[in-house]
Amino acid sequence: MNSLEQINQHFPTKTAMLIINPVSGKKLALRYVPQMIRVLMDGGYLVTTVVTAGRGDATEFAARYGGQYDLICCTGGDGTLNETLSGIARANLDVPLGYIPCGSTNDFAASHKLSTDILTAARNIASGRQTRYDIGRFGEQYFSYVAAFGAFSWLSYTTDQNLKNMLGHTAYILDGIKDLPKIKPYEVKLTADGIVHEDSYIFGAICNSTSIAGTIELPETVVNTCDGVFEVLLVKNPRTLVELDQIVRCLLTQDYTCPYVEFFQARDILVESPPGMRWALDGERSGSCEKAIVRPIPGFLRLQG
Repeated sequence: MNSLEQINQHFPTKTAMLIINPVSGKKLALRYVPQMIRVLMDGGYLVTTVVTAGRGDATEFAARYGGQYDLICCTGGDGTLNETLSGIARANLDVPLGYIPCGSTNDFAASHKLSTDILTAARNIASGRQTRYDIGRFGEQYFSYVAAFGAFSWLSYTTDQNLKNMLGHTAYILDGIKDLPKIKPYEVKLTADGIVHEDSYIFGAICNSTSIAGTIELPETVVNTCDGVFEVLLVKNPRTLVELDQIVRCLLTQDYTCPYVEFFQARDILVESPPGMRWALDGERSGSCEKAIVRPIPGFLRLQG
């Protein structure tokens, strides 16, 4: 081996774009930027870093530039992941995505058994191991693990960022208690694989995850994140304290035989919502949508790590 070959073998042969959300979680990512880059370089990647300055930046970065790279990597919370994935899906890129979670709840990481230690997550990405996962399409938008409405679904984007940074999951619980008066029922109709589910609901989720909003767990024996099927959870409006108690017990014990909770699986869903009702995709505000088709995109996500 000549001297030039010896030099070249120590330089990266692949390229990666690292999208950084500087305000996510406890802002830990900013402390580890050089180490993250070094880990990815040791894995054979020449790294370009971009920093988001506001909502939608990660989507634009991924869609506009992602096709030029062998790997797209993002660090932040579930919202940053959603934006990055949305950019990949919008541009229909066949590029693996690495995710270094450093948000406040990290539902996606919990469901997919991803390390929340920043450098461990970076090393796992550098290893090159990939796994296929489904994503969801909600009308013209995308989500990695959940589309939800009603109670708890707004907590991710209304809870103060400083409070989330200090208290993590506890911040969501405190904010949820404070905002209990906001919880109101919605008349929603879901036509799932031809079967109509219509009632007055205080919460609903169409998901591909074992963890929702940092507060609700779904059984791992049921959830398969790459089967082309959604899990759907609908919570009816309790009319008495007894009904409310049954609902709480049901959610805490994952016993979905409670008559006030509907839990089922579906592939093709038509959502019909009342005017002004807001949906949250991966915990991020997506606005109101009176009618939308929700379908999985099987195996679209090439998650590296």
